[in-house]
Amino acid sequence: METIWTAKDLKIGIIGGGQLGRMFIQEAISLDLNISILDNDPDAPAREIANDFTLGCITDYQNVLDFGSDKDVITVEIENVSIEALEELEQLGKKVFPQPRVLKIIKDKGLQKQFYKEHNIPTAPFILVNENANLKALIHEYPIIQKLRTGGYDGKGVQVLKSESNLDVAFNDASILEKHIPFEKEIAVIVARNENGETVSYPAVECEFNPSANLVEFLFAPANISNSIEIEAQTIAKNIIEKLDMIGILAVEFFLTKAGTLLVNEIAPRPHNSGHHTIECNVTSQFEQHCRAILNLPLGSTAIIQPGAMINLLGEPGYSGSVKYDGLYESMRIQGVHPHLYGKSVTKPYRKMGHVTITGNNLEEVFKKTKIVQKLIKVVT
Repeated sequence: METIWTAKDLKIGIIGGGQLGRMFIQEAISLDLNISILDNDPDAPAREIANDFTLGCITDYQNVLDFGSDKDVITVEIENVSIEALEELEQLGKKVFPQPRVLKIIKDKGLQKQFYKEHNIPTAPFILVNENANLKALIHEYPIIQKLRTGGYDGKGVQVLKSESNLDVAFNDASILEKHIPFEKEIAVIVARNENGETVSYPAVECEFNPSANLVEFLFAPANISNSIEIEAQTIAKNIIEKLDMIGILAVEFFLTKAGTLLVNEIAPRPHNSGHHTIECNVTSQFEQHCRAILNLPLGSTAIIQPGAMINLLGEPGYSGSVKYDGLYESMRIQGVHPHLYGKSVTKPYRKMGHVTITGNNLEEVFKKTKIVQKLIKVVT
């Protein structure tokens, strides 16, 4: 049966108004969607282009409950929100995607790891650590990875303990200790699912991390992996979203070990940094796909149009204040360079201020352009 599409009376609320909310709105405009934002930053990147903006705390029960009370569909751009309020909204008949029970699992890295173990999803060995635990007695092998169970983001809340001498800077809050895995590559797969159970996944991307900021510096697509690894990564990603029975879009980050096996590192239940290139490089961007998934629309093609790379524009170390983008003009002289600035007026070291997608006829051409653009653009004051 054909469904007649109208969006004028459909109210969609996004908890969080950062760059992900901003890029979601940019795609939602094409479907004439009514988007409201809740954020505690009066200068949130999504504020200027939202249909409606509410200033409020996204972790406050009452703020979130009040915001969602007149919405038809509610989604998030960050996991650190009031899940209790989202549960109440769900009980009131609101569609909340991803579902609060999914957010509860993913928000806590300990619950994430237990979920992998219970469902036979490959991941690095781990142990759960209570607050103020005696780490010296628990750790029998160095180096080891310590991750805060909650509150970490963009590389924060994760550290490598290289020896016993590092224990004086170890986290005291509840955390997980994870076996250090020597890996060949880090790759990511984005998968989407709607209420009808339709599921699609994007070709894997390969990530390069900034060792100082401990977050993605650039990625390229498609990943330089074998066809069998590609199929396995997409199969695992689809298995995870189905086991979660999740509606929306999910980013799955993997380690590809030197032995050629895939281990799930972490997952994110929202549009993700590893999918920004899809705006220019794929038939359907991750943001359009998220719209389609949470509204139970047919999911779009994930096919690659052209290979590409994505560079995060991070605030330069030593610079804090009103932002300037040195080298942007010169970079845009290069064909296939597509800047996306997030509308943040103030920069600080390693803050995500935007990204640049670089496209070309092949990855060799893309890599050459990427190296030039990386040297050209500096986020300063």
